[in-house]
Amino acid sequence: MTVDELETEVLKLPLDSRAELAHRILLSLDEGEEPDPEHERLWLEEIERRYRAVREGTSPLTPADEVLAAIRAELR
Repeated sequence: MTVDELETEVLKLPLDSRAELAHRILLSLDEGEEPDPEHERLWLEEIERRYRAVREGTSPLTPADEVLAAIRAELR
């Protein structure tokens, strides 16, 4: 089966199934690679920084419906 044939079949799947398949494929790209401890440390620091900013009220938050409306407008 070619990649084009596979894509045709995959696009027939329901959205949630395609999302799950995409997730699995993305995860498979990292298989066999050792995680970079420095990379992991930096991500954890960033996650903690963002979490604190939200908890302290110093990070501007935008309702999801506004974010999605803006994205849809850009895609038109």
